[in-house]
Amino acid sequence: MVSEQGVIEEVSGQKALVRIEKTSACATCGSRGACEAVFDKAMIVEVTNDLGAGKGDRVEISVSTGSYLKLSLFVYFFPVVALIAGAIAGGTWAHVFQLHPTLASIVGGCLAMGITFYALKRLDRSSYAKSEFQPRMTRILR
Repeated sequence: MVSEQGVIEEVSGQKALVRIEKTSACATCGSRGACEAVFDKAMIVEVTNDLGAGKGDRVEISVSTGSYLKLSLFVYFFPVVALIAGAIAGGTWAHVFQLHPTLASIVGGCLAMGITFYALKRLDRSSYAKSEFQPRMTRILR
């Protein structure tokens, strides 16, 4: 389980907005430039309030390790594989479209990576992603 602690900022029905302060791990994270908390010292995460926590409560939120690894694969590995496969396919098909092999490789790689990003965006908006990859409130800290 990957866990972080935060403070509930707002409760609305069964949902709660949790403010998570940046930790020292953020300073060495390779993805800090793509993180929502680049310019702020905190991130706001929406979680289901199964524990009945109230505004101001300190809580722990977690994501399962399996989900975390799947997300890492989706975000980092698949686009790179698509880029390489698209570049190889573009170079192979260059003669069919009467293009220079280098140009065809660039176009093929960009096209394949763009399709992968589009597919990832669709997955992100799906109900499957919302349920499996959503962080959960695991306990209220006193």
